[in-house]
Amino acid sequence: MARLTQKVIESPVRRRKLSREVLWGYVFVGPWILGFLIFTLGPVLASLGLSFMDYELISAPTWRGLRNYAELITQDRLFGVSLYNTIFYTLFSVPLGIIVAFSLALLLNVQLPGMNVYRTVFYLPAVTAGVAVSLLWIWLFNPQFGLINYLLRSLGLPGPGWLVDPVWAKPAFILMSVWGVGGTVVIFLAGLQGVPRSLYEAAEIDGANTLQRFRHVTIPMMTPVIFFNMIVGIIGSFQVFTSAYVMTQGGPRDATLFYVLYLFKQGFKLLRMGYAAAMAWILFVIIIVLTLIQLRLSRKWVYYEGELAGE
Repeated sequence: MARLTQKVIESPVRRRKLSREVLWGYVFVGPWILGFLIFTLGPVLASLGLSFMDYELISAPTWRGLRNYAELITQDRLFGVSLYNTIFYTLFSVPLGIIVAFSLALLLNVQLPGMNVYRTVFYLPAVTAGVAVSLLWIWLFNPQFGLINYLLRSLGLPGPGWLVDPVWAKPAFILMSVWGVGGTVVIFLAGLQGVPRSLYEAAEIDGANTLQRFRHVTIPMMTPVIFFNMIVGIIGSFQVFTSAYVMTQGGPRDATLFYVLYLFKQGFKLLRMGYAAAMAWILFVIIIVLTLIQLRLSRKWVYYEGELAGE
């Protein structure tokens, strides 16, 4: 009876304590929720509404329905050009970036004196300002005075026009994309260090050589990391903007007119905000579809938690 009375007395006290904890929880999370609603969800919904309107900043928006989308798909030649340029860039820059980053991570995943310094050096380009990097590469790609063509000429090879040649402009940006793989290297390095040492020891006992251990242990255990970097890489490559804006403005002859750069020109140079919003939502749908396709295909080759992929 005394124990029951004590519980009855403690119950209101406990409820008040929980109520205070819940209240403080809302106090701390409230600013984030408010910021998300104002600066993220609000603009997203506003852009969706604008995509169905004719809005040029200097005039009131008027309803257009699906005509923005219809014009993009059926009448705008540069929309197709920008989408093609972006897909071309993605198809080459993402695999190349993954291969280079994985190779560097393998080289850095050794215990040698001073290795942390090398890891830091490889990561620095990933945190360097995009404008500064673009200015550096403008000099490197200069046909007359650039370092790349100087090295090619010293080997007896003709140096291409790079950024002034429509044929070489996109390959130049693909080559430049390798510069920023430092973040991907760090992710791969973390994945490599997470592979259980016991798996390598078991494979070595079974007589597997270095190449076989890499093929049958390292690669399967790293497939989730490869898959993650692939998705992030595709999303990032579809949004390439800064380098093209600083270096070429979409030239020469629209060879580097990437999707987001064209979106920017429509929205902030031609002031066609409704048209640009429609482009943004088409890009959103493209990225979502590509991500869902990759998630579906990942069941066949990504290795999770000791289960063979595809099983």
